[in-house]
Amino acid sequence: MLFNLFALFLQMIMRKSGKKRMLVASTEPKRHQRMVCLISEEEAQIVENYLRKYKITNKGRWMRETLLSFIHRNMVEEDYPTLFNEHEMRR
Repeated sequence: MLFNLFALFLQMIMRKSGKKRMLVASTEPKRHQRMVCLISEEEAQIVENYLRKYKITNKGRWMRETLLSFIHRNMVEEDYPTLFNEHEMRR
């Protein structure tokens, strides 16, 4: 989670300073899986306004990072393994 927040912060700084993103080595695995979702007109407008406000040009990368950071945050903070279940800890 901390890494994702740092990465998002770093991206904002890089965008403001005019620096370009680093090129990814060709040894990185390419994406082959596609995920598709349908959203309403209002939801699409909300996303477009957000992207325009924060000057995000790569919508796919932003969607991917946002979705995966949310999932990762939930896995780390909420689904962490415990010795006892929640009911036993609240007694």
